[in-house]
Amino acid sequence: MNLGVALDLARLDPGDASAVARLAEAGGLDLVAIAAAPGAQLDPWSAAVWVAGATTRVAVGVAQGEARPGSPADADVANPAVVAKARESLDALAPGRVLVGPDAWRTAPADATYEELEALAVDDRPVVVPVASVDDVRALVARVPARTPSRRSAAALARRVPGIAYDEVPASLVEHAIEPGDPGYRGVRSTYLRGGAPGLVLRPGTPDEVADALAFARRHRDVPLGIRSAGHGISGRSTNHGGIVIDLRRMNRIEVLDEERRLVRVGPGATWKQVANALDPYGWAIGSGDYGGVGVGGLATAGGIGLLSRNQGLTIDRVRAVELVLADGSQVRASAQENPELFWAVRGAGANFGVATAFELEAAPVGLVGWAQLAVVVPDLAQALVAYGRIAAEAPRDTTMFLMTGGARPGQAVLQLYGIVDDPDPDVVIERLTPFAEIGRLVQQRVVLTPYAGALASAADVGSDGHQGSGEPVSRSGLVDAVTPQLAADTARLLHSGEVYFFQLRHMGGAIRDVPADATAFAHRDALFSVAAMGSDDDALDAVWEPLRRHFDGLYLSFESSTDPRRLAEAFPEPTLARLRDLKRRYDPDGLLVDNFPLTLEEVSR
Repeated sequence: MNLGVALDLARLDPGDASAVARLAEAGGLDLVAIAAAPGAQLDPWSAAVWVAGATTRVAVGVAQGEARPGSPADADVANPAVVAKARESLDALAPGRVLVGPDAWRTAPADATYEELEALAVDDRPVVVPVASVDDVRALVARVPARTPSRRSAAALARRVPGIAYDEVPASLVEHAIEPGDPGYRGVRSTYLRGGAPGLVLRPGTPDEVADALAFARRHRDVPLGIRSAGHGISGRSTNHGGIVIDLRRMNRIEVLDEERRLVRVGPGATWKQVANALDPYGWAIGSGDYGGVGVGGLATAGGIGLLSRNQGLTIDRVRAVELVLADGSQVRASAQENPELFWAVRGAGANFGVATAFELEAAPVGLVGWAQLAVVVPDLAQALVAYGRIAAEAPRDTTMFLMTGGARPGQAVLQLYGIVDDPDPDVVIERLTPFAEIGRLVQQRVVLTPYAGALASAADVGSDGHQGSGEPVSRSGLVDAVTPQLAADTARLLHSGEVYFFQLRHMGGAIRDVPADATAFAHRDALFSVAAMGSDDDALDAVWEPLRRHFDGLYLSFESSTDPRRLAEAFPEPTLARLRDLKRRYDPDGLLVDNFPLTLEEVSR
């Protein structure tokens, strides 16, 4: 039974509030609740903040009824916006300790016996006894058995999601598991780009613990399951609402296995910034997207179109082995020699087949590189896009330049161009960059010679506060082999629509094309550009994106948030898709791993 006190604000001396709360906490009680009392000297929310500041463990409850707009002069009418901000603030100041709602607890008579208190505890709600002084608290503590506070407060227990058997979490995972009411929840609920509210975040630190987490998830097939490496992914599928997330950020070890072969073992929870820093003393690098805060696990199983890809290939092309926990909990190693079919699949569609717990990757020698960030203003957006496409197509493979822009204005657009020239010679760097700088009026430039780690250094390190993303942004993806005038014109209309706030062209080709289309599950080896757009509404983005589809031959699944099964055929052309479906039937026949661009086992009409 969770037992607490309810401060009677109508009778409580304001000066006694802190002493009452501290005594309740010292007596092993679980909750100090505060009910509104018209005409009382204390406001419930102000009193709750005072109580939270005077204590360290006990839950703090506010019996807030339905808020409604009212006269600003009526102090007893709760304004919805004010209440929402008060709750958010208190939750930030006392994370995991706040319990709000008129029915969040049961109230017993002030003189109730312990047996009567137990009789009221018929569900998970705590029972509170009204008090107005420290003497009332002493009397309550004296008539109940000595109490050992529970590991989780009454506030935390009240936030548990129905349908998740929290008390059955495997012992190996209990210490690091985080529930919605726990103090660390704000640091694990969201991803880089979007908010979330998972019902439980499991944080395994070993492959055995990953197997335990998957076994727990198999017993909860009616709630969503997300797998997270570092939580940066644009698709946003590494968080959810009311489901389970398996967060791998504790598995972030980086070690050199074989210096002569430049073979490195990396945990899925490491970020590519951390990998770059670890390899820099050796003069090595592994191409890895364009932002150092991206996690290893997501990128190294999906593709990895990055700033070194034209010289090194995709990130998956540097993978030499993967250690996985399969959906049934078994642990396997996949490489060209061991489980080669699985090794083929996890390089491009890995999230469908298991949870990667370690990667062996072959780094490449990389010295100083020219890291460039340019901004140009152009009067004709479509014309500038064509010029970029032509220059990029003609560039040597040591040069990779991405283009990024947002919503365009009539008569003017700003293009951000950024990328790497993989050559330490300043003259070569300038020669490679000059054609890009001449696309429009150059208004900003930053070009430096730096180790590859320097190009990723601007990424923020994700600490215990985690990501603080919010909202539900949506994204679309396509792959093309040229920026034609028709594509450029359709793109200009897209950007003038007002429905897109982010648009990107990623420069591909080079070493990416050296790999046969059937060598990995990423089959779109002939694409020269990845096209991505982001908006805030699925239907609105689809409406303006649809005219561009006629130009595409495939998509990159990491940039696609649509869950429409028809996107599968675009991500995985035949015979790749048929081969993947056969392997899905073998390795995950019950479809446990279906939240990260899932492979359906049936054909879907286009």
